[in-house]
Amino acid sequence: MLAGCGRDMQSMLAPKGIQAEQIAGLAWLLFGFGIFVLAIVIAATWLAIGGSARSRRILAQESTVFALGIAFPVVTLSLLLGYGVWLTRALLDTGRDQNAVSIEVVGEQWWWRVTYLAPGGTPVASANEIRIPVATPIAFKLRAADVIHSFWVPSLGGKVDMIPGRTTHLRLTAERPGTYRGQCAEYCGGAHALMALEVVAMPASEHAAWLQRAAMPARAPQSDIEQRGQDLFLAAGCGACHTVRGTAAAGTLGPDLTQMGARRSVGVDTMPLTRDNVVRFITDGQLVKPGNLMPEFRFLQPSELDALAAYLLSLKATDPDG
Repeated sequence: MLAGCGRDMQSMLAPKGIQAEQIAGLAWLLFGFGIFVLAIVIAATWLAIGGSARSRRILAQESTVFALGIAFPVVTLSLLLGYGVWLTRALLDTGRDQNAVSIEVVGEQWWWRVTYLAPGGTPVASANEIRIPVATPIAFKLRAADVIHSFWVPSLGGKVDMIPGRTTHLRLTAERPGTYRGQCAEYCGGAHALMALEVVAMPASEHAAWLQRAAMPARAPQSDIEQRGQDLFLAAGCGACHTVRGTAAAGTLGPDLTQMGARRSVGVDTMPLTRDNVVRFITDGQLVKPGNLMPEFRFLQPSELDALAAYLLSLKATDPDG
């Protein structure tokens, strides 16, 4: 029971956003009401067992059963339901603020496809990591590409199911900078537990600069080993599944890798982004995340893996100012 008490990076009781504070407040209300009901049940049980004959007769009356067994639950639960709907109504009210930032997230087995809208209307594809401006309403458009997923970042708000064939909307706002962990909250297959993501909340000016850079092509190779890695990447057919803007790689089946070197993890928050972990995912991806669609490239030699990892880690958006 103490395992979840040491950190608050994925806890609904450690809210870091407006919507999360609403849900936390509702949760504490429900906890308190539950304790109140439990106290009534314990008192009634004690009176029924050890109380006086008069108290037992009162508990056995039809009017008492009706009041405590029917009227009390109907009234209190209706009030709680109404209050909960009223309190959290802003979670789905994505059209109220025209200044909200729109981000589309598509859940796939077992990763997250993320699309931003850069200045000028240019869509910017990313994966497994969402960057948002602080103190700015974010209007999420949520879809599922295969099975039912569920988008949940506990520190920022409640969870919303992502159902194939439907677009679901969610409104979130981060009140302070930080990195908040999210998770698919609906079982979606064998690697469901590894389908995590990170939401990075940044000051608005930093986010605007980041989004401008993210819309640019990836940085060209700066060394011989990076150039060799790019050649291997294209020759091995990686570009058939992955996109690296500014190169011939234009696949859409897998995650966009244009900014892979700027991310914090590899394998959807499975491992920190290091050279060794990149190589491990390339050669033993089924051990890292069983059932993922990427084939294992075990035929590559150690020197080729070094070059490929060096190239992937160098993938970052170019600076628009040069």
